[in-house]
Amino acid sequence: MNTHSTSPVYLAVDFGAGSGRVIAGIFDQDTLLLEEVHRFSNHGINLAGTWHWKVSSQFTHILEGLEKAATQYGDRIRSVGIDTWGVDYGLIDASGSLLGIPVQYRDARTDGKMEDAFKTISAQELYQATGNQFMPFNTLFQFLAEQSRNPGRLAAAERFLLIPDLFNFWLTGNASNEATNASTTQLVNAATGEWAWDVIDLLKLPRKLFQKITPPGTSLGDVLPHIAQSTGLKAKVVTVGSHDTAAAYAAVPTNEENAVFLSSGTWSLLGTLVENAVITDESFKHAFTNERAVGGKIRLLKNICGMWLIQECKRTWDEQGDCSWETLIAEAEAAPAFVSLIDPDDPRLASPCDMPTRLNEVCEATGQPVPASRGALTRMIFESMALKYRIVFDNLQKVVGYKLGTFHVVGGGCQNALLNQFTANALQKQVVAGPVEATAAGNLLSQLMADNQIASLREGSELIRRSFEVKTFDPETSPEWPQALHRYQNMMA
Repeated sequence: MNTHSTSPVYLAVDFGAGSGRVIAGIFDQDTLLLEEVHRFSNHGINLAGTWHWKVSSQFTHILEGLEKAATQYGDRIRSVGIDTWGVDYGLIDASGSLLGIPVQYRDARTDGKMEDAFKTISAQELYQATGNQFMPFNTLFQFLAEQSRNPGRLAAAERFLLIPDLFNFWLTGNASNEATNASTTQLVNAATGEWAWDVIDLLKLPRKLFQKITPPGTSLGDVLPHIAQSTGLKAKVVTVGSHDTAAAYAAVPTNEENAVFLSSGTWSLLGTLVENAVITDESFKHAFTNERAVGGKIRLLKNICGMWLIQECKRTWDEQGDCSWETLIAEAEAAPAFVSLIDPDDPRLASPCDMPTRLNEVCEATGQPVPASRGALTRMIFESMALKYRIVFDNLQKVVGYKLGTFHVVGGGCQNALLNQFTANALQKQVVAGPVEATAAGNLLSQLMADNQIASLREGSELIRRSFEVKTFDPETSPEWPQALHRYQNMMA
């Protein structure tokens, strides 16, 4: 008999910037088993020069996944939770209708809006209030773009919902702003976790847009009757750590107080958990952000460009012929070390483009050799990412003022053994990689706590350790890495 045949099931709807999945979490009281129910691509669309998310298609895929899950697991399904990226949103009018199509964070509409905001409130004052790293696509700056381009739409809106909040609204009819994702907007008070009303008023944003901030683990009610009828699913929807990084951090298999977390995907989010927001001259100087974590702590972290560069390169190479990840990694391993280095966060690399050509242009502009092959370019990306991690790690230790502990890498990027080894070499520190499915697992932990199956995140960490494999990477001793770090530090100065 299948020992899991009667175990409760929880559904994690987990969106990344390139794909989405519906994952079933089967909990047998000792381990958490993940089964992929539905997977789909998730890409934006350019409409009249503006990049949008295809939210109706995304929601259709959610419903398809829920229907497949209901067919497979039936009434064993206890709840559903949704996590996505941060900052992007939809506007809802008084009738509950969506106003316009949500815009992608990589769209250029926010160009110059950060500088516009600083004419009203200084960068220091804004950071003091919200504790967020300044990113041109933060929701605050998207709202300023909305004000200038579509003032009527903003005036007609009764509420704004971040992408997971929007999907929760469509599933249940109940609107809320979940805390971990709300904290990415640059509109939440870092100290209190409530809306930063002084900033909202100063920038003349309508107060009516902002719903009550709800913590992970809040029940939003059952799925609407028409959804239950069409999918066969009868379950409640629960807020989880709906910012995918918050979900991933929740699933790091450690209870070490000073552990370092790197959520590795399209973005690399490197940080640690702290009890209270850290807003100092040092954290401002090094652009660390304070975001809410599952369990009430603060994720003190920095956004770094992650696998985006190699994903964009691979997209270009795939158009020229088949290009597997295995082949790319093998070519990178065989390429010469430290020929050229780049800043992964160079603004010239932030938008969709022919990335190999753009990277070559950046090398030329900085007086470095153009990578001689696909493998050389791939190696340059990974070496540069690892060295950037080292710089951010060192700055994080300065900001918190104490020695940081074990370095954990979770998420899809942790499957990249070459990058993990480069990271260990750059940091001269052991790297623990896994679980790969940290975001889905962290999403499910919130649901398990909401259903009183586990008592705390501490218990959840033990569950993750029992359920998923991790790999360790020990640093290699070589004079090349310290020399490259010195060179990279001078380049970034």
